[in-house]
Amino acid sequence: MTTDLRVLRPTEWDRWYGALEVAFGGVVETPEKRALMESLTECERSIGVWDGDQCVGTAGAFSFRLAVPGGALVPTAGITMVSVAATHRRRGTLTSMMRRQLDDVRTWGESLAVLTASEPAIYGRYGYGAATRELRAEIDTARVRISVPEGAEKVRLRRVKPHDPAVRKACEAVYAAEVAVRPGMLARRPGWERLPVVDGEKATGGASPLQCVLAERDGEVVGFTLFRNLPEWDASGPKGTIELQDLYAMDPVTYASLWRFLAEIDLTSTLSVRNRPVDDPLQHLVSDVRRCRLTLRDSLYVRLVEVGAALEARAYRTPVDVVLEVEDAFCPWNEGRWRLTGDAKGASCKRTAEEPDLVLSATELGAAYLGGISLTSLALAGRVREARPGTLAEASTAFGSDPLPWLPHGF
Repeated sequence: MTTDLRVLRPTEWDRWYGALEVAFGGVVETPEKRALMESLTECERSIGVWDGDQCVGTAGAFSFRLAVPGGALVPTAGITMVSVAATHRRRGTLTSMMRRQLDDVRTWGESLAVLTASEPAIYGRYGYGAATRELRAEIDTARVRISVPEGAEKVRLRRVKPHDPAVRKACEAVYAAEVAVRPGMLARRPGWERLPVVDGEKATGGASPLQCVLAERDGEVVGFTLFRNLPEWDASGPKGTIELQDLYAMDPVTYASLWRFLAEIDLTSTLSVRNRPVDDPLQHLVSDVRRCRLTLRDSLYVRLVEVGAALEARAYRTPVDVVLEVEDAFCPWNEGRWRLTGDAKGASCKRTAEEPDLVLSATELGAAYLGGISLTSLALAGRVREARPGTLAEASTAFGSDPLPWLPHGF
């Protein structure tokens, strides 16, 4: 069969998005969520594969700015809504879309592409590396207590309506403050502030509608949390669960105060946490970390579309001067040797004919880019080769990040 891969036309969006829903199980999203996603979709940056009038492949690219080590916000393609119809598998459809997308991203002048993967085995062959992880927890709040630093009495907690425009504006300001200091976060464009609350007025799976609590000090909003309450009872009494969606704070006291509030809500005994930074200070606030059932999961995948520009866009924790030999069959313009010199103030990355210090593929470079996955650990797995002794430790330290990178929400 002959298929047609082309840029998405606005008039085709409904069929295109419908094909995506079918590929992800056939569950149709609410009218409110569909309307929001249609408004956020950048059709000129999206593609579809068509077999006659049937859409059999979808892929989009949001215009993001990604926080990288050093604090810069780098224009980035947020690859999203990727699907292939079950009837059209093993025909090269995904590869053709990945090829077109990365070519397009390069012409747009964006040096990075990022995505979240439905299945982790898919995107490595296209040069995407798992660069961030998320921490998950199931906290037994019947036995775990949250310690709070001095000054908690000055933090006022107030319940508000999550959809209130003034509330959303205040919450976005708190979110933006964290973007400035933590790599991996996305500077949200107008409209994205609606995504966390788009279906919040509806009860889900027996849980309450979305609830919001603001933290204030001296009349200023300094933190907030979004959560649902899932009531449950058995013969011995209440054992409800708090399902955390978001929690942000602008200082340690506010942060701890919000966690303590969630852990002490009446008639509950579990705090379910789905996505927090790997270095979340919550781990140092709990009285018994073993009863928090901590687990890790892969999160943001990074692809360097232009190696030189991407490595120059971030800063480095310690001075570095290293020659990287990059293997990149899918984007061959990246292949070859690059001399990276840099420090905390900036960097330069240029082509060179010098002998390599480290040899790695684009996938490993993407994994290490945000500083959450060390080059040393990749080398111990046989995925980075040290060609000149001593350079691995130098480069691995320089690439590191403190705080660790984190993607707080999908896209």
